Amino acid sequence: MTTIKAMRLASVVTAINVLVASGFSIVGIIHPQYLVPAGSVPTQASLILAMYAAARTIPLALFALWAIYKQATPALVLLGALAGAMQLLDAGIGLFEHDLGKCAGPLFIAVLQFFVVYLLHRSVRNHDANQARIGSGPM
Repeated sequence: MTTIKAMRLASVVTAINVLVASGFSIVGIIHPQYLVPAGSVPTQASLILAMYAAARTIPLALFALWAIYKQATPALVLLGALAGAMQLLDAGIGLFEHDLGKCAGPLFIAVLQFFVVYLLHRSVRNHDANQARIGSGPM
């Protein structure tokens, strides 16, 4: 896969990932009843936890979107891997809650995120190796 295609794919997946994660944290602040387990009542504690989640996901989204806009490949690899790790941890929380939807969704996104980060990293390494071979040829 070319570096341009890998960058586009990683950009789309990462943007969707961080925007969805930020959206969930914002919904947790505005309408917490949509996110708390069935039969639970939103409390001040759930609001505070949602604010903590937003404090982490919103800056990640802003930095990831900045890296996408600037086409900063190393930054996108790092921020994409971080976004994937966060989704993997969210899947662990869903597993802990015995909620298939809260486990499978984040797990799928995490696997997809890690895959596109791997493709981007590999394409950049291949591009750099090819450039080095071209530059080290006979003069």
